[in-house]
Amino acid sequence: MSERTPHIPPTRSASRSLTSAYFDQLYAASGDPWEFATSRYEAEKYAATLAALPRPRYASALELGCSIGVLTRQLAVHCDRLLAIDISDAALIQARERCADLPHVGFERRDMAAEFPDGRFDLVLVSEVGYYLASGDLERLRDRIAHALAPHGHLLLVHYTGETNYPLSGDAVHECFRAHTTRWRLVQSKADTQYRLDLFEVP
Repeated sequence: MSERTPHIPPTRSASRSLTSAYFDQLYAASGDPWEFATSRYEAEKYAATLAALPRPRYASALELGCSIGVLTRQLAVHCDRLLAIDISDAALIQARERCADLPHVGFERRDMAAEFPDGRFDLVLVSEVGYYLASGDLERLRDRIAHALAPHGHLLLVHYTGETNYPLSGDAVHECFRAHTTRWRLVQSKADTQYRLDLFEVP
C-alpha cells in the first residue's frame, strides 16, 4: 500500500468514479484514513500548497474534497470566504468541528463532479481528489471549474504521483487540466518525489 492508499482499497476501474459508499466505508473504519492530521507527508505538502498561492488573500475560494478539514483550516487564513465540499457526511462532521470558530468557512456535502456549487471563485483548490474520478467525470469537473473561476483567478492542483488503486493516476489528473489551454495558463509547477503541484491562472 502506498502512503496515499488506505487499508480498504477500491476495485480499480478507469471508467467509474469512486462513490460515497467507498468513502463511508473508509471513515467507518478510521476517523482519519489518510492520516491528514498526523502524517509528515501531509504536513509538508500542505506547507508547499499554501506557499504556492500567489496572493496573500482571496475573496472567495472553493476547496474540493475537504475531508476532515485539516487543510481547510490552514487555507481559511488566506480567504475572506471559503466553501469546502466533500462527499462524506462523516468527514464533514469532523471538518465542521475543526473549523467551528471560523464563521467565514462554509461546508456542504456534494459530489464534486455531479453537484458542483454555483458561484464565482478566485481560487479553486483540487488537492488529492481528482484521481477518485473516472476520465469523463474529471473532464466535466474541469469544465465546471473553468466556468466558475473569476478573471485572474487561480486553480491549484496537488496530487500524489505514486501507485494507487484509484481510477486515475495523479499525473493523468494534471495532464487533463494542462490540456485545457483555452481557459487558463500554467504559471507554476513543482514535481516532488511523492507529489505534483500545478498552478494555473485565468488571463
